[in-house]
Amino acid sequence: MVSSPTTVPGRAPQRGRARGRRGRLGRLVEPTALLAPGLIFYAVLVLVPVLLVGAYMFATRGRFGGVEWTFTLDNFGRLFDPLYLDVLQQSVLIAAAATGLALLIGYPTAYAISRLPVRWRTVALVLVVVPFWTNFLIRTYAWIVLLNSQGLLNDALVGTGLIEERFTLLYTPGAVVVGLTYAYLPLMILPIYAAVEKVDHELVEASANLGANRFRTFLSVQLPLTLPGTITGCILVFVPSLGNFVIPELLGGGKTVMVGNLVRDQFLKTQDWPFGAVIAMVVVVLLLLLFGLQAWVTRRVEGAPRG
Repeated sequence: MVSSPTTVPGRAPQRGRARGRRGRLGRLVEPTALLAPGLIFYAVLVLVPVLLVGAYMFATRGRFGGVEWTFTLDNFGRLFDPLYLDVLQQSVLIAAAATGLALLIGYPTAYAISRLPVRWRTVALVLVVVPFWTNFLIRTYAWIVLLNSQGLLNDALVGTGLIEERFTLLYTPGAVVVGLTYAYLPLMILPIYAAVEKVDHELVEASANLGANRFRTFLSVQLPLTLPGTITGCILVFVPSLGNFVIPELLGGGKTVMVGNLVRDQFLKTQDWPFGAVIAMVVVVLLLLLFGLQAWVTRRVEGAPRG
C-alpha cells in the first residue's frame, strides 16, 4: 500500500508568499539594475558638476584667482551690470536668429525626407548627420575660407556680376549666425523628422476629404501634431548656440561676444569662478525652463481629444 504524501498545514501558503515576494523583488531589482549605468553617468557627469557650480555661485573670488569659501551674494548683483546684460541680450538674439534659420531650413527638409521612399530615407538621414563625422574646428575653419573677402563666395558673386566690389561677410554677427545654423542644423532636422513620421496619415486624409487644402491641412493637423518635435529641435539648437564660444571667436573675430565666451573668460582668463558659475547657471536654468515648456506642449498635444 502506497502512502500519500502528507501536507503540513500552512506550509504551502507560506512557500507561495515567499515565491511572490521573490518575484516582486526580482521585478524591482531588474529595472533598477538596467537603469544603474545611466543613473551613475547622470550623477557623476551632470548632477555633481551642476551642484558644484551652484556652490561656487555663493563663494568669493580669491585675491589671486581661485575660490574662497566665504558666503556672498555679490556675484548675483554683478549679473545686472549693463555690460553683461548687453552680452546676454546679444547672445539671445544671435541664438534665436540661428534657431529660426535652422527651423526654416530644417522643417521642410525633415518633411521632404519623410516623403521619400523607405529605401532612400536612411540614405538621406545619413547625409544629414555626415557633418558630425568631421571635426568641429575643421568645419568652422571651412566657413572662414568661404566667407573671407577673398574667399569662394565673394569670388562667385564677383564672377557672376552680381556685385562689383567685394564686401565683408566674415567677422560679423551674420557670419556667427550662419556658422551656428550650420553646426546645429542636424539637431533641428532629426527631432522634426521623428515627429513627422509619427503623424497619423488618416488624419491628413480626413482633412483633405473634408475639403481642406494642403496649407490648411498643414496648419490644422500636421503643425500641431509635430509641435513637440519642433520645440525639441529649437531647444537643441538654441541652447548650444547660446553657450557656444568657438564659432563667435573664429567667425566673429572676437568682436561678437556671447555668453559662452563670457563664461570661458571668467573661468580661464580672469579666474573669477564664482561669477562665471552665476552666468553658467543662468544658461542651465534657461535650459530647464525650455524643457519644461516642451514637456507641457507635449502633454497638451498628446492629451488633446481627436475626432
